[in-house]
Parts: sequence; structure tokens; C-alpha cells
Amino acid sequence: MRKFIASVLLMSFVACSAPVLAREENPFITSKEIDLIKLLPPPPANDSPQTKAELGEILALQVARTPEMVARSQADATEDIWRFADVMGVRFKPDQLPLFTKFFLRVVASEGAVVDTYKDIWKRPRPYLYSDLVKPVVKLSHSGAYPSGHATAGTLMGIVLSNMVPEKRAEIMARAAEYANNRIVGGVHYRSDIETGRITGTVIAARLQARDDFKTAFDAAKKELRGVLELGPEPAASM
Repeated sequence: MRKFIASVLLMSFVACSAPVLAREENPFITSKEIDLIKLLPPPPANDSPQTKAELGEILALQVARTPEMVARSQADATEDIWRFADVMGVRFKPDQLPLFTKFFLRVVASEGAVVDTYKDIWKRPRPYLYSDLVKPVVKLSHSGAYPSGHATAGTLMGIVLSNMVPEKRAEIMARAAEYANNRIVGGVHYRSDIETGRITGTVIAARLQARDDFKTAFDAAKKELRGVLELGPEPAASM
């Protein structure tokens, strides 16, 4: 459903331009501003040694994954900032952070508004569509696998959140990496999908930091978050 909403918002942006951007869930940036064709290599061919090796990794994890790993990958199928709650602490709740919540809706929407266009161009089959040996444990998606939207969103959220709370940067980015890797654990992405998703998330984060509308919303959300978490003044040179 989140992917559908992001696609609708992107089409509305193209048709109507500025008035649509007043909606809080609208992306800060779309595929019109970021050309992944020029930034990423094409996905490995289905019959390539790389795809076969990546399939082998998925099948090995499928055998080794524990019930705890399965549960974690299923929980991480949700694309929202609250998956970082185990790092951020008990005060990290949407009902206490209205500005922060609205801000990250737009951040996460930016992932779909960029990535979905290129998934449709590259059309890499999901591992379970390529091989019936793959037994996914998370909700299935028939969109293209490359690059991973979850890895993009996790990396993007991690970078933005760690810029708000640099004291926890290492923990936040480790959680972002786990979030991305759980798509392999869940059986719905290849390793190269994840790696290019991390690149894409980093590129989107860098582009967003150059936008005035993002900076204004970021500053307000950061102030609210640091106040709720009782963190005090931001350490020097955090950005």
C-alpha cells in the first residue's frame, strides 16, 4: 500500500507541480531529480554467476535462520522510522513526536518516489520468482527487486536520524544495516539489491540536505526529537 501511495503522489507531482507539495506525506524529491541509471550498474543477469552466488546466499540463510531472525525480518517489513525504537529508547513514540512523524513520512515517501521508477525499468525478478527453492517468510512483492526499496529507506532513515542524534550514530547505522539485510533473511532480495539500495539511500540523503524545504523541516523535527529524548544541546560538528 505504501508503494501505491508513493506512486500516486509522484504522478500527481508531475501533473500538478507545486500545489501537491503542500501535502505532508509528499516526497521531498522524486526520480525526476535523481537518475539512478547514471549512478548504478544494471542488475546482474538472471543466469549470471553473480546471481547464482547470491541465490546460494539466500538458500544458506534459509537453512540457518532462526525463529528470532524470521520474526525480526517480518517486523522489519514495515517501512517506517519507528523500527529504530529499539535503538532510540522508550520516549521514541509517534504520539510524542508529531512534527518528527510528519517529517519522516515525507522522507520515507522520497524513497518510493525515486526507487519505484527504476524498479519498473530494470524489472529484476525477486528471488522467489526466479527459483522455487526460495521460501520467503515476509510479505511478497511483485515489483522489481533492484534496487531494494527497504535498503534504500533504511539507509536514508538511518542517515537522517543519525544527523539528528549523532550521539547514537553508530547504533543507528548498525540498525539500518540490519534492517536492510533482513530482506535477504526474508527471502525477497539478493545481496546486490541491498548494496545498491544502500548507495541509493545515501545519494538521496545527500541530495535532500541541499534542499531548503528539507532543511527547514529537518531542523524543526530535530529540535522536537532532542527535546523529547532530553538530550540537551547538540554536540559540535555533528553534520
